[in-house]
Order: sequence, then C-alpha cells, then structure tokens
Amino acid sequence: MLGTTEIIIIAAVILLLFGGSQIPKLMRGIGQGVNAYKKGLAGEEDEDEKKATNSAPQQSKEEAAE
Repeated sequence: MLGTTEIIIIAAVILLLFGGSQIPKLMRGIGQGVNAYKKGLAGEEDEDEKKATNSAPQQSKEEAAE
C-alpha cells in the first residue's frame, strides 16, 4: 500500500513531467478511457442479451398481419 510520502513524491514527479497546464488534459483523457471501457463492457452484455432474444423465432410481417 502506498503511504502519504510516496503519493506526494509521485504527484511531484507527474507535475514536473507534464506541467501544471497538462494535468487536467491528462486526467480528462484517463476519465474518457475509463468511461469507454465501462461502456464497452456494458455493450458486450447488451449484445449477448440481444443475441439471446433474436435467436427466438419471430413472426414475419405477413403472419402478424393475419
């Protein structure tokens, strides 16, 4: 587990590497990546459910009209 000192050192190194103005852009990019990952996981589950419901026989439009 990381202690307070280690977290402060890591934050200082990131600040030195990226600069103060680049950190918000970096965090925004990380957040978008996490959101895309979560949507991808949810999309896989949705696709599995759609396949299960689409595999059931469906009536054609002509049969439904009768």
